[in-house]
Parts: sequence; C-alpha cells; structure tokens
Amino acid sequence: MAAERSAGQQQSQEMMEVDRRVESEESGDEEGKKHVSCIVTDLSEQSLKDGAERGPEDPEEDHELAVDMETISLDRDAEDVDLNHYRIGKIEGFEVLKKVKSLCLRQNLIKCIENLEELQSLRELDLYDNQIKKIENLEALTELEILDISFNLLRNIEGIDKLTQLKKLFLVNNKINKIENISTLHQLQMLELGSNRIRAIENIDTLTNLESLFLGKNKITKLQNLDALTNLTVLSMQSNRLTKIEGLQSLVNLRELYLSHNGIEVIEGLENNPVFSSQPPPASHSRRASHSYKLPLAPPVFLQA
Repeated sequence: MAAERSAGQQQSQEMMEVDRRVESEESGDEEGKKHVSCIVTDLSEQSLKDGAERGPEDPEEDHELAVDMETISLDRDAEDVDLNHYRIGKIEGFEVLKKVKSLCLRQNLIKCIENLEELQSLRELDLYDNQIKKIENLEALTELEILDISFNLLRNIEGIDKLTQLKKLFLVNNKINKIENISTLHQLQMLELGSNRIRAIENIDTLTNLESLFLGKNKITKLQNLDALTNLTVLSMQSNRLTKIEGLQSLVNLRELYLSHNGIEVIEGLENNPVFSSQPPPASHSRRASHSYKLPLAPPVFLQA
C-alpha cells in the first residue's frame, strides 16, 4: 500500500482542488465564478447548504475504528503522500519522509496535530475533515505554503504565527469566532474562513499581499478594516448580516464581490472604485440586490427580492 501517488492518486489530487473550490464557493456564486472579471452577489442554494448538511460536531467517522499507522507502508523517497480516507487516528511514523513536500491526511480520524516536526521540507499540509480541536505543533514547518484544516472542530486561530511562508490558509466550517494571530503571515494570498462564527473583519491590515478573502456564512455586520488590502481581487461576504456596502474605497483591484443573502437593499458605495465607477447604475425593479454589479464583458446586473 505505497503512499507515493500513482496515476490514480493524481486524480485524487485533482479532486482535492475541486473540494477547495467548493470551500471557496461557500463564499461565492458558482455561476458567477465562470466570469473572471465579474463582481457577483449570488450563491446557489446547494453551496449554502454544503456545510450545514454535516456540521463539524458530527464527523461521519466518529464511530469508525482507527487504523494503526504500522499497517500503512510509506515510501521514504516520496514527495507527495496521499492518505485520504485511511481512517488514521493518530499522526505518527511520518519522520521517515525526508523528502515529502505535500502530505494529505484528509477525511481521517485525527484528533491532534503532532509528530510533524521532522518534515521540514513540507510545503502543503492537508488535514481537511478530521476531528482536530486545536492548531498546534506546527512551528517547525517554516516552509509550509498551503495549510488546510477545514471541517474540523477549531474554535481559535492560533499556532500559525511562525508559518511566515504561508500563501493559502483554509479554515472553513469550524467554530472560529474571531480573526486573530495571523498578522505575521505577510505572504498570504488566500484566506478562507467561510462557515464559522466570525462577527467582525479585524486584524488583517498586515496581509497586504492578500488577493482572495472568503468570509461567507459568518455573522459579520459591517464591511470594515479592508483599506490595506489593495491587492484584493476577490471578496466574498455572502450570508452574513450586512445592510450596507461600504469600506471598499481602497480596493482598487477588486474584481469579484459576493454579497448575496445579506440585508443589503441598494447597490452603492462603489463609486470610488475605478472598475465600478465607469458603469452606469442598474435600473432596479426591486429593493433587494442579490446578483452582480456590471463590469466590462460581464453579464448585466440582476436585482430580485
């Protein structure tokens, strides 16, 4: 049972990328994603239900019997190790992987992040869909660029301040209630915090390289503290508690804006954004905006109750 990816494992890697796309689309409209230069404010109902159908407190594998790592053969020279859905209960025995760059431990029974300090060549760590309650023991992985701990039991963002090379961070569908402890992640380009319990946009002003910010399906009431994110091209805020479009004046590179399923009734506050200012305001036939703001080569604005 070799861990090095074969052709079949490559297919699994492609599926992982699709999964990540789904994570992001919890904060955006699937149809709108087809338009590269479109600011979209709609989301399919299926995407909205994605996290609700299986909450982080109800892992499907809760009652499964964990597999002993001694029964799994690891290729010592492997750079990509995929152990997706192996029913692994504990992270152990990976110190033999001296060359590993990508480690996938998706859909297992892992409760604790541990015994990874020897994997200093690691660039990508995927712990999606486990039973992890705390981010810990990652300090030695200073070369890590991608970290995914979505669909777990996290309550706090912690233990990642040393991961200064991190470019993508996925913490979808946990119980996180505050954005914190990420101010040192200056290289971060994508931050995905959809389907949590976050109430405010805060503590992200040092993330000046951020290009995509996904905060859909939280409890956020105001668009604020975004001025420093001048490289942001995608902002997803659907399914929150917003009532007004504001605080976006400095986002001069914004191309995609997801705002559906909020309390916003009027499209406004985009006049200072050069991409939007050249577009005429839509002729509204309803009070509530729920689709897209028109851009060049983009579909027209749709407004519906």
